Amino acid sequence: MRLFFSDQDRLPLPDGHRFPAGKYPKIWRALADRHPHLVELSPRAEWDEVALAHAPHYVASLRDGTLATPAVRKLGFPWSEALVNRSRRSVGGTLAALRWALIHGAAGHMAGGTHHAFADRGEGFCVFNDLAVAIHVARRDYAVGRIAVVDLDVHQGDGTASLFRADPGVFTLSLHGARNYPFRKEQSSLDVAFDDGTTDAAYLDALDHALVAVAAQRPELLLYQAGVDALAGDRLGRLALTHAGLQQRDARVFALAERLRVPLVVTLGGGYHRDVDASVEAHANVYRGLVDTLG
Repeated sequence: MRLFFSDQDRLPLPDGHRFPAGKYPKIWRALADRHPHLVELSPRAEWDEVALAHAPHYVASLRDGTLATPAVRKLGFPWSEALVNRSRRSVGGTLAALRWALIHGAAGHMAGGTHHAFADRGEGFCVFNDLAVAIHVARRDYAVGRIAVVDLDVHQGDGTASLFRADPGVFTLSLHGARNYPFRKEQSSLDVAFDDGTTDAAYLDALDHALVAVAAQRPELLLYQAGVDALAGDRLGRLALTHAGLQQRDARVFALAERLRVPLVVTLGGGYHRDVDASVEAHANVYRGLVDTLG
């Protein structure tokens, strides 16, 4: 087992910015304290790897700092060299986890899951779509055929859905809040939308049914976007899952990978709790469960 972290390049954000950058070092330290031999720094993705999923003009404008102001606003971050470096490392961590998982069975990346990035633009704190790049690398370098993305962030994985809408080899599952961002949804292979305030029992029942549909695709690789913003009290979430409910959610995904005997890559996703330590605990629980189950 390996758990990769991508917090080497710190984002210079203005005071009061909504993005909880401070949670990342807390998450990997929580895992490093318990499993120091499993934690490694993510490499930066190469530009040609990023370009597998993104339009050349978008990649060039990010690299050169020439992205137009409206496009920068959609990102939710001010442009900086540190942003570019961190975004490349976010992709690189998922690729490192992919390569480890394809050989050893499972790996995690304590960042990534940037599922709002489209081919030609970034949105919603997502610059490059690491999940999409990982799919292309898995196909190019490892001849992986059928791939499933299990996206359990509370916000629909619209960028990923858009990128693979016409691709029969990629099954995209998204469980998300019906009235939450993004307000214009894309079409995943399977979308499950929840009312505000949904609690553990209803969520887990729906997930059980959705994972049956994933299994029916006979994927050769699972990518798990394990956002924890469905936790009750999350500022951007609007659902009401408990820590125990999230752990049961994760256990179902891990069990699916075990049952199908396919490699599993876990990425971080969102978590914006009013109490940042609640998000940190939920995120850390994902990777603790991964190590305990598949390590």
